[in-house]
Amino acid sequence: MQALQVQLEVGPDPAEVGRARRWARSRLSGSGIDADEPLHEVLVLLISELVTNAVVHTGCPAVLRMRLPREAPGGRAGCRARGTVRVEVADASGLPPRPRQARKEDTGGRGLELVDGLADRWGWHREGAGKRIWCEIDRTRPLSAAPPPATPIPVVPLSVLAG
Repeated sequence: MQALQVQLEVGPDPAEVGRARRWARSRLSGSGIDADEPLHEVLVLLISELVTNAVVHTGCPAVLRMRLPREAPGGRAGCRARGTVRVEVADASGLPPRPRQARKEDTGGRGLELVDGLADRWGWHREGAGKRIWCEIDRTRPLSAAPPPATPIPVVPLSVLAG
């Protein structure tokens, strides 16, 4: 199985989220994940949430990366590539992601909850002075099947991080 990796630099402006969605739609369609395939819109939503978190909560530029499975040369025509689709957003902020408990009337605060519910796996790690948040969806599992429960990220008080 081969993989295609693409990336987009995103500026620290909320308008960049729309640009990232348009870019992602184009790259997904070009990789064989058709716009009418449920996975297509799920991935666009995941990308939108992760890029929004990076841009809005950090105020830093970010880099969006997608790794998409591709059929090996000589594969059967009309067969979609099986494997794992990985989305990553790296930013320069060292602050860890903080899942929130949004109230019913809140208009925001559900991004990581959506990522947790839609992705098969997700997490984050420090990268230099910043961090990388990632999520994965397995194309071998139908989207209608419930994903395995994710392990919640422990919330670490900022006083501990400040040392």
